[in-house]
Amino acid sequence: MSTYQFSVVIEKDQDGYVAFCPALQGCYTQGTTYEEVLANIQDAIRLHCEDRLASGEEIPQPEAVSLTSVAVAV
Repeated sequence: MSTYQFSVVIEKDQDGYVAFCPALQGCYTQGTTYEEVLANIQDAIRLHCEDRLASGEEIPQPEAVSLTSVAVAV
């Protein structure tokens, strides 16, 4: 069994929390609490990786992740 390290983004919204993994396209989830969404994204990433490995695909490992905020006038 291999261990992989992924960056995830967790955002709070009106219904709880939403999380996604930028390195794995389509890998996202939600939860009522922070702890729930964290557990859910770990499960989603594990399932995504298991599916990729079963299909003979590699698991992407990004070298760097940058998180910032920008101001946008509308």
